[in-house]
Amino acid sequence: MYSTIGKTRAALTLPAIMASAAFLFASAAIQAETVRTVNGEAVDSAVVDFYLQSRTNKPATEITAQEREQILSELTDIYVLTTQDAAKAVKDDPSVQAQIELQRRGVIAQAVASRFFSNVNITDEEITAEYKSQTELAPPLQYKARHILVESQGEAEGLITQLDDGADFEALAAEHSTGPSASNGGDLGWFAPNQMVAPFSDAVAKLEDGDYTEAPVQTDFGWHVILREQSRQTEAPPLASVRNEVMQALQQRRFQEYLDELRSKATIE
Repeated sequence: MYSTIGKTRAALTLPAIMASAAFLFASAAIQAETVRTVNGEAVDSAVVDFYLQSRTNKPATEITAQEREQILSELTDIYVLTTQDAAKAVKDDPSVQAQIELQRRGVIAQAVASRFFSNVNITDEEITAEYKSQTELAPPLQYKARHILVESQGEAEGLITQLDDGADFEALAAEHSTGPSASNGGDLGWFAPNQMVAPFSDAVAKLEDGDYTEAPVQTDFGWHVILREQSRQTEAPPLASVRNEVMQALQQRRFQEYLDELRSKATIE
């Protein structure tokens, strides 16, 4: 229900920003110390700590001595490679410079966005209003259906004729359907209309419970014969169970508005 709200451009989404940039501010106040030197280049503690966190996705207190030594060895290899004459020869290559510049700006952009999110205040009233708005937009009915998927219209019409003559839908699906649900007699379980492609969901909505389609239904997957078994009212999840999703959607929307404002004021030629 909330997964498509407030999506932003490129990779500046809330989960990506918070996961990759939160550590920047947590470690910003820590004064870096030299851990070791490689070919005269200092490897400082801030770089080590960030590399450890990015490699393990664990807090520093949970990283074992063995893990730390192994990862520090990896980092040393990076410094060894980047302090060779070969590295000096390639660092001015335009494609290498472009990658460095893009990564530099990506880190800065993520840090700016992370700071924005840390200052966003979403009220209980906003969360409740957004939850109500989204639940009102949800489809009123869910359906439980089976289908038989075949390659041609003629084959689908032949199956409908067999159903008209009293054939069992589940048995026909198991024998003829090319879809992954064939082994379950074409059972698709419960679904909301917006979870299916439009021609399929429109056909299901027009049926009564217990009826099957009188004519084949064509989609990009092929030709369908559909049996609507049951329907029920859509029940919204309790607010408590989706509160974090609603809040993140509102945060993401706020960020999109902020980004749109910045773009409108930016000089882009």
